[in-house]
Amino acid sequence: MNFLRNSTTKLPYRVLGLRNASFLGFRHSFDTPCCGQKLRCKTEAFPVNFNQNSQFHTYPSRFLGFQRVTNNTQKLNCLSSLGFAQTRAVSRPCDVSVEARVASGVRDLSTSVETRVNDKSFERIYVQNGINVKPLVIERIDKDENIVGGEVPQTEDENNNVKHVGEGFKEEKSGVSVESNIEKEAWNLLRNAVVTYCGSPVGTVAANDPGDKQPLNYDQVFIRDFVPSALAFLLRGEGEIVKNFLLHTLQLQSWEKTVDCYSPGQGLMPASFKVRTVPLDDDKFEEVLDPDFGESAIGRVAPVDSGLWWIILLRAYGKITGDYALQERVDVQTGIKLILNLCLSDGFDMFPSLLVTDGSCMIDRRMGIHGHPLEIQALFYAALRCSREMLTVNESSKNLVRAINNRLSALSFHIREYYWVDMKKINEIYRYKTEEYSMDATNKFNIYPEQIPSWLMDWIPEEGGYLIGNLQPAHMDFRFFTLGNLWSIVSSLGTPKQNEAILNLIEAKWDDIVGHMPLKICYPAVENEEWRIITGSDPKNTPWSYHNGGSWPTLIWQFTLACIKMGRLDLAQKAVALAEKRLSVDHWPEYYDTRSGKFIGKQSRLYQTWTIAGFLTSRMMLKNPELASLLCWEEDYELLEICVCALSKTGRKKCSRVAARSQILV
Repeated sequence: MNFLRNSTTKLPYRVLGLRNASFLGFRHSFDTPCCGQKLRCKTEAFPVNFNQNSQFHTYPSRFLGFQRVTNNTQKLNCLSSLGFAQTRAVSRPCDVSVEARVASGVRDLSTSVETRVNDKSFERIYVQNGINVKPLVIERIDKDENIVGGEVPQTEDENNNVKHVGEGFKEEKSGVSVESNIEKEAWNLLRNAVVTYCGSPVGTVAANDPGDKQPLNYDQVFIRDFVPSALAFLLRGEGEIVKNFLLHTLQLQSWEKTVDCYSPGQGLMPASFKVRTVPLDDDKFEEVLDPDFGESAIGRVAPVDSGLWWIILLRAYGKITGDYALQERVDVQTGIKLILNLCLSDGFDMFPSLLVTDGSCMIDRRMGIHGHPLEIQALFYAALRCSREMLTVNESSKNLVRAINNRLSALSFHIREYYWVDMKKINEIYRYKTEEYSMDATNKFNIYPEQIPSWLMDWIPEEGGYLIGNLQPAHMDFRFFTLGNLWSIVSSLGTPKQNEAILNLIEAKWDDIVGHMPLKICYPAVENEEWRIITGSDPKNTPWSYHNGGSWPTLIWQFTLACIKMGRLDLAQKAVALAEKRLSVDHWPEYYDTRSGKFIGKQSRLYQTWTIAGFLTSRMMLKNPELASLLCWEEDYELLEICVCALSKTGRKKCSRVAARSQILV
């Protein structure tokens, strides 16, 4: 199959409807392009008729070139929906719902993608030029029929919400506590923030403030922002919106993304998308998805964390619903591999951590986090562990799995050994010798002791420690970044002893990190001349505001998850109770300002969706900590035994991992 990227022709429209987009390689015919229409699907082998309630199993197939017919008059040469360089928006006629599942019986065949990292053949999705694979098989499955092949049985309620049979969510009659008034209010607000695409829920807007006359991009669905909303719906037993979100954002992954005639890697996920209504002829319309890959964002920075969050959410969906068939779909497996190929590509870096620009994650403005920020490394580590669980292991994927294991091992060692600071480590840095040129150097990154900030010497408690915000040659960012440290706990990027120490530090410095509203995005704020140099005099990131030491209530759910893992429910309950006193009264702000988080942020949007969803998710996880524990990872001691360095073979020096293993394994 030849892909659009190999063609010299370009599609004439930026907005491409389902009429103009491909689906699984077989011919489509539509009547009129809007609500109430029927979708007819044909292949040359056999005709298949289905309506919006149909469900399908899909198997690996030979993807052939085909033509699509719209209204039986217009013909277009189209390609697979996974073809690259497609146009930027996707649409479909309203009231058409197609749900595809991969049967577990073909697990070994569900990834026919080349997975050798940095191999050009990785770009050849599925098969090309006549390699024989099994033909496409589509079969009707009745609603009461379980998925074949030994998978965990699934059921769907009257709202098409996927539920895990035998371990389904407890209903109120089964003993779940009655919702409080603030929870009822939060649920109403969250449901009002839901975005639908042709009648199906596909996400939630970033903020839904009725008094906001200039929403900017807050009326879009952001991948990172939707994660707490997705978990809230999943924990409530409503999986349809999450499944739709995962599949639609997967479609957008392969869309054309260009800034000033340059295109980033194929695996890049969008930062956000918006549902737009496009008028057609005869007073008809169609809905389209218009993604933003960063070309419209402030600073034009690609969202590095979007793909990582997508993988993490995909695993969470399977863990909570038991619907692992979604992970096995060939298009989903391909999407995972494209993201990993982008992250695992070889470069000039000497470190296993990801090198990114400023503003490429939740902190999406200039804040001096360029390089190897902890937040990206923690999410990267979690996404790698998710991928190792979800990837179908076969001959074509074994090299990728090997690369994942090697990177996990190297990354965990790097972060645990070089990012960790406590009283002992700071005193060691304070006495560092510099300009060491040898294989046995203690000060490997040539850190000058004068870099240790004066605030840190008095602030660090005797019991406790944390992972610093960034590490580069001759530079350590000693700021405490909350999200990165919390995800280091959740994913077991830190050692068990380090994870415990991080929570001990938060408890000891509660007034600084939590204050009147949990939790500080980072501590401390940069001020005065440092603020002018680092932020470029950003008027939104003034000291103790927004990303510069502001307090973000959405971080509560991640704090709760970390506390549940470490058995510190008392800390999570204390934080949630503190937030509950003010969030509803203050109309669910995006963030709070001042050193203690006492005032609503000066530019904070109200009715911020991930503030609402973060609170709800925290409350539900505290009610059912056993279910929340499914979202965490325990220490994987096998990773600590993996070492791919060649030092032992050359005889020049013993691997430093051996010397450090005694402290890592605690």
